Amino acid sequence: MAGIEDQIKEEIAANKILIYGKGTKQAPQCGFTVETIQFFNKYGYPFEVVNCLEDMTKREALNKMTNWPTLPKVFIDGKFYGDTDILDEMESKGEVEPLIKAAFGE
Repeated sequence: MAGIEDQIKEEIAANKILIYGKGTKQAPQCGFTVETIQFFNKYGYPFEVVNCLEDMTKREALNKMTNWPTLPKVFIDGKFYGDTDILDEMESKGEVEPLIKAAFGE
């Protein structure tokens, strides 16, 4: 499991915004992943989506690392933020855009 955790940490470090979801950015395979992709599309910053349906070992490791059982899982600037429900609440308080801008050095 340590090898997969290292791979996950590398993916997180390589992307300012990273979504672990079901499907890809071009072909999401669940409504929650679609919702999360749409959430970040409106900000106009680059982000990546990792398809956890292709690798159950990775999905299990992510569950353990985050103590969060569901997908999608969102990381911004290396920090885990949960899913779109959490981000929607943060957005309503004006917390998301400054966080994203800071991640991109703005």
